[in-house]
Amino acid sequence: MNRAIIKPTPFGPVGVVWSRVGNRIRVVRVLLSRPGLCAEAHLAALYPSARIQSCNDLRSLAKDIRAFLEGEPIDFSLDVADLGSCSQFQQLVLRAEHGIPRGSVSTYQLIAAHLGKPRAARAVGSALASNPFPLLVPCHRAVRSDGDPGGYQGGPEMKRALLELEGVRCDAAGRVARPWFHYGEMRLPRDPDRGSVRR
Repeated sequence: MNRAIIKPTPFGPVGVVWSRVGNRIRVVRVLLSRPGLCAEAHLAALYPSARIQSCNDLRSLAKDIRAFLEGEPIDFSLDVADLGSCSQFQQLVLRAEHGIPRGSVSTYQLIAAHLGKPRAARAVGSALASNPFPLLVPCHRAVRSDGDPGGYQGGPEMKRALLELEGVRCDAAGRVARPWFHYGEMRLPRDPDRGSVRR
């Protein structure tokens, strides 16, 4: 039986759905509040029989989630996440995304290439869009190839805010302003007069 804890954060309530497997606690899903749908309503829609119940084993995780959303440099472990509910491909994508460090971003295309599937950028995007563990797996660190932040379960404003908390800035057009992307090569600016790469 699934249970959940819901905690207030600067981005609205966040829910952690969990179950006990033998003596181990497994996180089944992390639910973000987003425009038009708070974490409590999201929980009721996805897990109508889940009970709200505190869990001493998850107290530290709940505290870390709040600290993360307040801008603290928290690195989450995937040891507590129940990845078994994800396809093998999604697990690979989630682990690659989990490997992107704070303050860095990558693109769906570069993640696909890193996984040896250079034509699977759309599939990578879909795998991250349905990420059951946002925040634990920092899917806000994946953007489109043109630097557009793209979608996010907590809404585009939350995605931009999380990137800014980590020191990632957007330009006037709203695109991530980075000279390079994780899992990619250094991109050098082009000389506007010649159209060539400056070295």
